[in-house]
This record gives sequence, C-alpha cells and structure tokens, in this order.
Amino acid sequence: MMKNVDVDIYLNHFKTFFDKNPNDLTELLGDVLVNDFYDKVEEQCYKNLEKGEDVSVTRQQLIEIVVELKNGTIPPEEVKRINKLFQKTKYGSFCLN
Repeated sequence: MMKNVDVDIYLNHFKTFFDKNPNDLTELLGDVLVNDFYDKVEEQCYKNLEKGEDVSVTRQQLIEIVVELKNGTIPPEEVKRINKLFQKTKYGSFCLN
C-alpha cells in the first residue's frame, strides 16, 4: 500500500491529540495496546480513502475499532464518553479537547 500524505497528516494530528491528552486515550482504550489502536485507525483511514471519502475516521468507525480491539461490547456509558470526544461538522470530524 502506498503512503498517502493526507493520511499521514491526519494520523500525526490524531496521535498528537492523544499525546497531549493521555487520560482521554486511557478512557477510550482501557487496556488495549495503543499501537494496535493506531494501526487500526490508519487502516480505516485508507479504507475511507479508497471509498472516495474523507480520510478521517468517523465517530462510529472509532467505536467499531475499539470494540474490535476489546473483542466485546462497550457499555453505553463508554459509548457516550467516546461520542463526546469527536464532533462531526460539514467540514469533517474534529476532536474536542
């Protein structure tokens, strides 16, 4: 797979947010390995790009990644916490910190 500059920029900003807000990352992932999480996010970015969509992951895609990594279901209160982190606008999704 060829690297894409837009995906690299998005992932850099994504990781920078969580580097500056490690508690948000812990709340989101719990005991899931961070590198596995970032790999799945990158994979989803490329899937979005192949579909002709914006490279950024949606709130639902982020939830699905966390569920996949945790191999189970997320309690409703955790879904609410995740949903508060990302807001969708007509310009794309952004993270509130």
